Amino acid sequence: MTIKGYDVSAFQGAHFPTAGTSFVFIKATEDRSYVNPSQKEQAAHARAAGLVVGFYHFLHPGHISEQAAHFVNGCVSIESDLLVVDWETTPNDGAATCAEKDAFIAEVKRLRDSNHKIGLYCNRDFWLHRDTTGNAGDFLWIAEYGVVAGKPNIQTKWMFHQYTDQPLDINVGNFASKAELVAFAGGTNAMSN
Repeated sequence: MTIKGYDVSAFQGAHFPTAGTSFVFIKATEDRSYVNPSQKEQAAHARAAGLVVGFYHFLHPGHISEQAAHFVNGCVSIESDLLVVDWETTPNDGAATCAEKDAFIAEVKRLRDSNHKIGLYCNRDFWLHRDTTGNAGDFLWIAEYGVVAGKPNIQTKWMFHQYTDQPLDINVGNFASKAELVAFAGGTNAMSN
């Protein structure tokens, strides 16, 4: 693992650091109404730096088809960007069920053409204790803090590991190079520079 990336939301603004990074995941939407007002600028900033771009939706319980449509319509993704469902505890201490997570992945796959890999972000506890199907879509992005980068303490194959939130949410990708990640994503969306 030699590539590093960030996870950003509206809190980080449009000009997060890009030096030494290969990818960024940008929060696009949440539930059925929230859209990150900075995502377009954040994506442009990332693309200008040659980063592979992904977008995620913060999943809430219920209304899964509506949430998937909100994500697909509210996300500023282009062909070959990675799309992710963020499955974790919501601000009101709720959480979507495993079946809802699986239904969201399936619905986004149905709504989007085959030009996007669709994955799952969750922490180690959700993966080991709430997931009952092992369905991460096309890839698993696992969060496990307090461990060595790239060692998230799970047996399942993973593609991204978020290992700290200081000073930003920092991740490593299980790829030998950015070019390998671009090939996985299925395009050249970040390779114009």
